[in-house]
Amino acid sequence: MADRMADGTTDRLARSLGRSPAVPPTLADVAERAGVSRQTVSNAVNNPDLLRADTLARVQEAIDDLGYSPNRAARNLRTRASHLIGMRINPAQEGTANATMDRFVHSLVETSGEAGYHVLLFAGTHQDPLEGYDDLLRSTAVDAFVVTDTYLGNPQAAWLESRRAPFVAFGRPWDNPAATHPWVDVDGAAGAELATTHLLDRGHRRIAWIGWRKDSFIGEDRRAGWSRALRSRDLPTTGLASRVEDTVASGREASAVLLDEAQPTGFVCASDTLAMGVLHTLAQRGLVPGRDVAVVGFDDSQVAQVVPPGLTSVRQPLEDVAVGIVKALEDILNHPSRPPGGVLLTPTLAVRGSS
Repeated sequence: MADRMADGTTDRLARSLGRSPAVPPTLADVAERAGVSRQTVSNAVNNPDLLRADTLARVQEAIDDLGYSPNRAARNLRTRASHLIGMRINPAQEGTANATMDRFVHSLVETSGEAGYHVLLFAGTHQDPLEGYDDLLRSTAVDAFVVTDTYLGNPQAAWLESRRAPFVAFGRPWDNPAATHPWVDVDGAAGAELATTHLLDRGHRRIAWIGWRKDSFIGEDRRAGWSRALRSRDLPTTGLASRVEDTVASGREASAVLLDEAQPTGFVCASDTLAMGVLHTLAQRGLVPGRDVAVVGFDDSQVAQVVPPGLTSVRQPLEDVAVGIVKALEDILNHPSRPPGGVLLTPTLAVRGSS
């Protein structure tokens, strides 16, 4: 009993000196510090528009001084909102250099946190693209979802729409142009065109393309940018393109065939993974990237930044993608009647020694 009394005295003393107490501060502590009622503190946290500017500033100052954090569980019970955003993560694919999702997830977590949300990651498999969604919907564990793998035949968007579950997609609705859900994407065609134009401006006239198979909407979109750049200079594309799986081995094999048959002086690839395969082929043949043959990848992975002599690569603005997705999530959760739309962002080119 004496210990508990001593602890309480210590906490009150700590608060009087402006230090955080040993136990987390409460709403009542904030109200006492700011000289307002508990309801006013609650309004400052949940409905700040109800308060005068000077009152809100005084409460926020008290919150900052004490390090007060609203009770998330209690707030969730009141508002029936979890402030959690669900996102499915697929297993990493072996034999690739792609770490784009790592950078995107970090940006999404950071941006969501600034908006008062947390990202709940859940595992999935390539075999069942809907795995995990139903459990979270049934338990109302999340407020909304972020869908990332918008490839051909992906049923997630249609499934979530059929259940009226709020979500935003990272990627266009490729297989359903009439879809009405919000999305944010990067203009892959513009990125590949930027990469090809970079090589054209350096004097290259036979520029090969190594991309993904024809059933990949994203791959075909990027290929269109390569083709558009060459045709704008009245240069041929016939015999200079290859469609393969997204692995280093596939990039190595495709570049070997193209070097033998088409003799390009430069390569533009749909991914850094494929570009790494090209670098392998050049090394095997004693050719120096950037001097003998130019190579450009896509995604600006960490590998691109460290492999000698540095891989020139298209960089997606993933930080801006995360900002756009969180803004769209806030719109559909707070303003459900507002018509959704799509946002298409333009990538940049990180130029290094390989080109």
